[in-house]
Amino acid sequence: MRKHTMQLNLEKKALLLILLIVGVITSCDTKRIFEENSAIEKGTWNVNHKVNFEVSVTDIVPRYNVYLNVRNSTEYPYCNLYLFLNTGFPDGKIARDTLELTLADYDGRWFGSGMGSVKFSRFLFQKGVRFKQKGTYRFVLEQAMRVNELKGISDIGLRIEKE
Repeated sequence: MRKHTMQLNLEKKALLLILLIVGVITSCDTKRIFEENSAIEKGTWNVNHKVNFEVSVTDIVPRYNVYLNVRNSTEYPYCNLYLFLNTGFPDGKIARDTLELTLADYDGRWFGSGMGSVKFSRFLFQKGVRFKQKGTYRFVLEQAMRVNELKGISDIGLRIEKE
């Protein structure tokens, strides 16, 4: 009888541990309303390739932070990345921004996280922004580095979270 009781206690503890882990994993990112990363084929971003993200906004009351995600290899030949960001609003209007993202310092030391030859960086694009219209927003990213084939960028992404 005692052996059976010990086994039930171990099973209860294991179940409790699994539930705790699942709870931590699912509750860590409660602010995020959208995050998507798009792979750049063969790590070479063609100047004509536009990366599109569509975000449905239903709550226009809170403020949001908008981030850009970049995954690059250490073979990337520049310390910065210039982008064009076109934002399409639900009413059909479009805004265009030119962005400079700094990936490394001038001595070649990479910012961001990661081990080995791949680095991940997240850049705050807009802080505390309010979406004024409900509906679908379309974000289109283009590389603006003045080269036709930009080598070393493997992923580009967009993240939106509640402030």
